[in-house]
Amino acid sequence: MKNQLYYGDNLEILRNFVADESVDLCYIDPPFNSDENYNQTYATKDRKDVAQAQAFIDTWTWDSKAIQGFAAIQSNENGVCTPEVIHLMEGFRLVLSNNKSLLAYLVAMTQRIAEIYRVLKPTGSFYLHCDPTASHYLKLVCDALFCSEGRMGVFQNEIKWTRSFQHNLASKRYDNVIDVLLFYTRNPTKYTFNRTFIPITEAEMLDKFSYTEAETGRKFNHQKLEKKSNFQSKDEVRIIQGREVRTNLGWVWSQATFDERLAENPHLIHWTSNGKPRYKIYQDEYEGKLLTNDWHDIKGLTSRAAESLGYPTQKPEALLERIIRASSNENDVVLDAFCGCGTTIAVAEKMNRKWIGIDVTYQAISLILKRLEDTFGFDFAKGVIDKEKQVKVPPRLDLYGIPKDLAGYRALAMNPEDKARKEFEKLVILQYSNNRAMIHEKKGADRGVDGIGFITHDLDRKSKTVIFSAKSGNVNVSQIRDLRGVIERENAAIGFLISLETPSRNMYEEAKIAGVYESKYLDRSFDRLQIITVQDIIDGKRLELPMALEVVKSAELNKKDNTENLF
Repeated sequence: MKNQLYYGDNLEILRNFVADESVDLCYIDPPFNSDENYNQTYATKDRKDVAQAQAFIDTWTWDSKAIQGFAAIQSNENGVCTPEVIHLMEGFRLVLSNNKSLLAYLVAMTQRIAEIYRVLKPTGSFYLHCDPTASHYLKLVCDALFCSEGRMGVFQNEIKWTRSFQHNLASKRYDNVIDVLLFYTRNPTKYTFNRTFIPITEAEMLDKFSYTEAETGRKFNHQKLEKKSNFQSKDEVRIIQGREVRTNLGWVWSQATFDERLAENPHLIHWTSNGKPRYKIYQDEYEGKLLTNDWHDIKGLTSRAAESLGYPTQKPEALLERIIRASSNENDVVLDAFCGCGTTIAVAEKMNRKWIGIDVTYQAISLILKRLEDTFGFDFAKGVIDKEKQVKVPPRLDLYGIPKDLAGYRALAMNPEDKARKEFEKLVILQYSNNRAMIHEKKGADRGVDGIGFITHDLDRKSKTVIFSAKSGNVNVSQIRDLRGVIERENAAIGFLISLETPSRNMYEEAKIAGVYESKYLDRSFDRLQIITVQDIIDGKRLELPMALEVVKSAELNKKDNTENLF
């Protein structure tokens, strides 16, 4: 399969586009019901220019959507709910009668986890990333969906991730520095699990391997060969290096295993002073400490971290590398239904997995596309030209959910929900700027400026500001004058007005009054105020000026020398 990136509601996408039992590993980092709004921070490398845009809202309301979702669960409308989860939700409604926002959150999460169970392969694994706000409720939901009667799913672990140091010194409660990962599988034994080992320090190594083998000089430690005392008493004899040794606990190895291991290494057994045989663990074969469910060695990201994209709740790549390495193999399919800035996707691509990503905001989709391009040097959505072979290399993902025609853009722009109308502005600005603009939240004195960016101005790579304004309704000459005033006030190189409707001839004439911008970098001039229609964007028109390289921090470039992007 080709990698798939979806823009839209993950519930509808899971139901309509992701097949039954098609996913090997699903990781989700959904909203936590924190009752907060989260902003994405944009900054130049020298941090002189900083802007923020709302990335997502983590507030929940018991509204018509929540009521419909609850009814769909109670009636098992889509055939994915178990009797246990239906009863559980009824219990939640009674217990949470005074906390309807939490109930709305749990309804939304239950619907989506039920679909995730459906799309997982019988050997599939599921990691749910949450925090103590609702983790105890979410575990009940997962238990009711994975471990109900008639299903073989198993709760494997609750993993504690220590994501930060103490920070809330004024709080009158214990500071919370951990997140929780709930790990489930659809089968109790048949699932991928690649053991992970944690390196130890040199001092720990010296302390651990304190014995030296006389025959070879190899450093070693040793382990018991008798079973633990909680096993049923079992009198057994083994012949070990010619000695007859008896125990009433039972042996870890059979006689055949003893014979095979000693044939491979005659020095494998260490005899204690009281005549007990133990087997040697050699330092030069030691892989490290076996990973437990206490993950304190991976720290959360700071704004200064090299991989930080300014996205709220962004998780470190090391965390996803650990999960993907443990619970999948190369060419397996990894799903992230709340993919945000795309950490799961970027890591899955790096580790040669197939992937499916879903997010409800185009701001996230745009950031993912840019992240993939900056990290791998390949325009995943458009493909590249192989210069040596002079052939087009096809796109490495299928992008779904983007409007294909004016009717689709108009439906988004005219949606009665404010969030959807804002999505129209973000979509057209980010599309036109090749996912390089910064969404601008400020209004009022900015007279409708919806996005800003920086273009490369001269050969010294100095940058100049550009301004974007998106209009979904009727446009007129006064709006052109307003934007021209903002361009002058901000000393911007260019202002772009992106219009859903067809501009009038008078508007184009008014735009010409703004004059031209001389690009020293490209040695050519551009109209200082440009009108772009949504139809232009549909037809493939994009910003011609190169955006300054320092606009948004990106992952380390790894460009291929013999390809070029198709713009």
